[in-house]
Amino acid sequence: MKPVFSFDVVLPTRGQGTVKQSLYQQLRSAILDGRVAPGTKLPATRQVATGLGVARNTVLAAYDLLIAEGYVIPRAGAKAVVADVTARRSRPVRRSSAAVIANPRMNPLWLTPALKRETRRKLPERSFRLGTPEYRFFPHDTWRRLSARSLRSFAKRPFTYSPSEGVPELRAAIAHHVAFARAVACTADDVIVTSGAQQAFDMLARLLVVPGRTKVAVENPGYPPLRSAFLAAGAELVPIGLDDEGMRVADLPDDVNVVSVTPSHQSPTGAVLSLQRRTELLDFARRRGAVVIEDDYDGEFRYGGRPLDALQMMDRDGSVFYVGTFSKSLFPALRKGFIVAPPWACDGLINIKYASDAHSDATTQSLLAAFIHDGHLARYVQRMNKVYAARWSTLLEELARLDSWLQPIPSEAGLHLAARIVDPGLASTVISLAQEHLPGTQSTMAYSRTPLKHQALTVGYGVVETNEIAAAFKGFRRALASAKVRTR
Repeated sequence: MKPVFSFDVVLPTRGQGTVKQSLYQQLRSAILDGRVAPGTKLPATRQVATGLGVARNTVLAAYDLLIAEGYVIPRAGAKAVVADVTARRSRPVRRSSAAVIANPRMNPLWLTPALKRETRRKLPERSFRLGTPEYRFFPHDTWRRLSARSLRSFAKRPFTYSPSEGVPELRAAIAHHVAFARAVACTADDVIVTSGAQQAFDMLARLLVVPGRTKVAVENPGYPPLRSAFLAAGAELVPIGLDDEGMRVADLPDDVNVVSVTPSHQSPTGAVLSLQRRTELLDFARRRGAVVIEDDYDGEFRYGGRPLDALQMMDRDGSVFYVGTFSKSLFPALRKGFIVAPPWACDGLINIKYASDAHSDATTQSLLAAFIHDGHLARYVQRMNKVYAARWSTLLEELARLDSWLQPIPSEAGLHLAARIVDPGLASTVISLAQEHLPGTQSTMAYSRTPLKHQALTVGYGVVETNEIAAAFKGFRRALASAKVRTR
């Protein structure tokens, strides 16, 4: 028999409620969900009764309920039709932050303004946004070939769960890579593979923070997601200012337990932590029993003289946790990062990883291990270093033409640099015009927990060609020149 409705009607068995109420509820849900459109004629009650095998009076009673509540419009001498109830369909209710935080079923920390997630603005593909690497030179054919090889190898293995800390071949490959590229002293046993650097920060926050007791010194301005991880874990954050030598280590309070730094290429200013301050920081950690988190997010790319080695290489007391990622050296969607941990902390980190992400993704880890082991990563980084170096050089040349407006902060690494705004009184003008002509640029205020006396403009060059940099800055210079005339 042909169904009487365009959707299935399931009638209750004995003891599950009345047929009338069930039929009414199912029809009302179909109308509210839009499965039955406004103006649709309902089948005659006799037809429904015959089709469902129920009494006609039962169908009449269900229809009457729908009519009484305005879901159905009766018509004399004709079939009833479905009313337009669009305004009555349930929508998510927007609540104020205060109302949501007051809900006792949630941890209010996750809704505080300090943990607000980054909102990505719609930008052109070729923009000056920070943290975006180039994709057009990536060896896609090699990656596909190794991917196929990795999948073939899994066809010969039992489908078992992989270790929480990462597959052995990737841990070994990472240890070899960072020892060669960044002089990090480690073995495979010291490496824990993570889902990007952000999971690494979350794991370290869980490991190192005792809520209400632990104080964590963070760079100000600095990387907001790292702050969020430690704040959510219950730490008290202590912002430490910067200058052209990086974090002002002398400003660290004596009772700080954890210090987070980006020594090779400060995020977002680009400053390099000087050798003297590195020594002072490690001495502070030794004297105070503190630990240091070294975030080396794009340390592979260097353009000037011989770079300083990783801070971890100088550590003799098991104080430094080295965090790396492949989001810049390869691509963000890979979601692969790692922690090189002191031996005393490895078991704790593996237990934390197991609790939240018990079994790692073995297929892409195996693929990445082969990519590193076969030398493709080293060759790709070497190639991209030349590409990025040309863009870095062009950007510095363009900034030199704006020396009355912007002063570059010394930086010879990574995929972005920052330029300090010479006249603080014109900061809003400079930033507004930069965002108009150099889409993706930001003020360092976007990375700061406190007001900054001197703002700087951050400029990424990961996905802009040298000619695109020159053209964009030409328009920016003209706009600044016009603004200078207006502000006299």
